[in-house]
Amino acid sequence: MSKGLSVLDDKVSVITGAASGIGRALAMGLWHKGCHLALIDINEDGLHQLQEELIRSTKGRRASLHIADVGSKVRMKDVSAEVIEAHQTIHLLINNAGIGYEAAFPQTSLEAWERIMAVNLWGTIHACHFFMPHLAKAEQAHIVNLSSLFGIVAMAGQTAYSTTKFAIRGFSESLWEELSETSIGLTVVHPGSVATNIMKTSSGDDPLLMQRLADWFEKNGIRPEKCAAQIITAIEKGKPRLLITPEVVFADWVKRLMPVVGNKAIGDLVIRTLGLEDMREKRRRQWQETMVEGDPWD
Repeated sequence: MSKGLSVLDDKVSVITGAASGIGRALAMGLWHKGCHLALIDINEDGLHQLQEELIRSTKGRRASLHIADVGSKVRMKDVSAEVIEAHQTIHLLINNAGIGYEAAFPQTSLEAWERIMAVNLWGTIHACHFFMPHLAKAEQAHIVNLSSLFGIVAMAGQTAYSTTKFAIRGFSESLWEELSETSIGLTVVHPGSVATNIMKTSSGDDPLLMQRLADWFEKNGIRPEKCAAQIITAIEKGKPRLLITPEVVFADWVKRLMPVVGNKAIGDLVIRTLGLEDMREKRRRQWQETMVEGDPWD
């Protein structure tokens, strides 16, 4: 179904969320494969540090920096023009930028919904919209969209985040069909526990819980470099779908067999694994209080 970029040398890759985590590891991996890079992130300092490290390791390739909030339609339109001015063409678009949010639905403000939808979903749509015409001009091109374990299974406290990641999955699977007769391939990626700083930069209604999650992911998650290596291989082979980490493979299997019961079973397993039984009880109390009070939400 999907087409791969079997030769990455001298190709131009656009990476959103490139300053840290999986995005940074992808930048390093693709650079050593011979790619020129257009690096997009809102973190200017992180981008400059990455650029300096890239240039120190290998000379003769281009690494342009583009400071941007991917949720901004106006800015992303300008970024697409900047990238083409710097590189003349692009072959690979990786939509990696994302943020997390941990709270039950009643405790998730509309402002929080707007922000996570802007970055996680609209960021992906903006990049595809503005870069697709340039990808279409390449003899061979590829798109990578980052979904999540929570784009396969949903659990309490992840209402907003799961909404965006399920949406990216649906968006990507629709594009599989629309791009099937074109020169553009697409891979949708579902990572599980990866030791990135997304939990440290995420928000929610319980800062202590967010710190516990950040500590757990740092201690137990796979390294971003390992995740990036699997994604690069998927790009080269043209895999339409990539499940990273054993828990994602297991969740996908269970969810296929038992769509409803499996969702709860995987949620229970995640909560036990992370030691978050107290969080589940807190969510139950919050919902009970919301239902009893019956007042309009802020």
